[in-house]
Amino acid sequence: MPTSIRIRLFLTSLLLFACLALVADLSHGIDRTLLSFLEVTLCVVGAAVMTTILSRALTWRIERLRAFTDNLLDSAQLESPLPTEDYATHALNQSLRRMAGRIHELVESLSQESDRLDAILKSMREGVLAVDHQMRVQFANQALESALGLKASVTRGTPLVGVVRDPAFLALISEVVTTGAPATRRLQFAGGDSAVFEAHASPFAVPPHRGALAILHDITGIERLERVRRDFVANVSHELRTPLAAIRGYAETLLGGALEDAGNNRRFVEIIQAQAIRLNNIATDLLTLSDLESGRKDVEPGPVSVEDAVSTALFTVETEARIRGVHLIRGNVCDVMVTGHAIRLEQALVNLLDNAVKFNKPGGEVRIEASEGKDGRILISVSDTGTGIPSSDVSRIFERFYRVDKARSREVGGTGLGLSIVKHVVERMQGTIGVESRLGQGSTFTITIPPRSESRAA
Repeated sequence: MPTSIRIRLFLTSLLLFACLALVADLSHGIDRTLLSFLEVTLCVVGAAVMTTILSRALTWRIERLRAFTDNLLDSAQLESPLPTEDYATHALNQSLRRMAGRIHELVESLSQESDRLDAILKSMREGVLAVDHQMRVQFANQALESALGLKASVTRGTPLVGVVRDPAFLALISEVVTTGAPATRRLQFAGGDSAVFEAHASPFAVPPHRGALAILHDITGIERLERVRRDFVANVSHELRTPLAAIRGYAETLLGGALEDAGNNRRFVEIIQAQAIRLNNIATDLLTLSDLESGRKDVEPGPVSVEDAVSTALFTVETEARIRGVHLIRGNVCDVMVTGHAIRLEQALVNLLDNAVKFNKPGGEVRIEASEGKDGRILISVSDTGTGIPSSDVSRIFERFYRVDKARSREVGGTGLGLSIVKHVVERMQGTIGVESRLGQGSTFTITIPPRSESRAA
């Protein structure tokens, strides 16, 4: 109890006793009834005064304690003074301070953990969504907003139906909120960039009710790889079926008696041989493509002469060009060095020249040139006067087994893997390849390769 209050109580008691003594001295001359009235009045007044003093003292203490407890989460409040301590309040004050310290530490720990969890969820590549029992958004990270194609951040408390319009996703969340059982679904949001997601939703406790937590995994790459694998298997099966069917058919014909047919047996064997060569070419190109796509480095890349690679490639396709009546023209070829594998660069140039020759017309021309660009990069171009490529097919010609003219390609013995091999060879040399084509007028393929540090050959 404060000293001032103690002094007040002491003075009030003295005053009360003095009044009682005064009344006692005067009692001889005062009527007994009046005396009793004065005594009662003094007692009431004294009790009222003491009650007021004690009430104010108690109220003052309660207000100080209430102010202290109201601000327990404020670290500065921990050092604020409590009511004056004495033997009756010392234990309570110390207990309040200890409790305040522990509560503050607990709140700080929870706050740090919440910030850490919030940072982890926001940085996740997977989309994360939490909703309450009324399907109102409680949390949504940036990855989810990107997956849904939202331009603005989702505000907490927003109804989910105002954020997501996909009925399958809404049904998934509603099912988990209603049943409390986890669920998984594959989704592709309308109006998006054709991305495919696998959504995992599970119950999420939002006391006193149950909400749902959904995580979106982007499986677009996996889906694309699976589609490529299916297409690859189908294409390989189709490519192998034709020569195998021919080999089997002519072999059965020979075994069925055509061996004795002197006029046709040799032709049948030549067809079998041609189809076997085609099978071998497909297998060889598949192995080459597999090796290029694996990223394995069998030997360290070294200096390669562009001029030597061009000369070797021209020599390789010279016979085929002469048979088809196509003129090979060697334009200006600069004598520079690039980094890579000579056999790979030669293979890429042979594939480009071979296509230019086979898909040309009799009397047509195929020109190859190599020059140094303004930025120092090496440009190798192969131009032809052939059939050209439709604009709708240009973006797909580097895909495995893709053919613009399937009948013509099989007729000339193409495997459909040549341009895909060229693309991988060029990319391994840190280069790029592009194509310009006009239907009926011809095509130009241009390879761009960075030069070797010691660029020019001696």
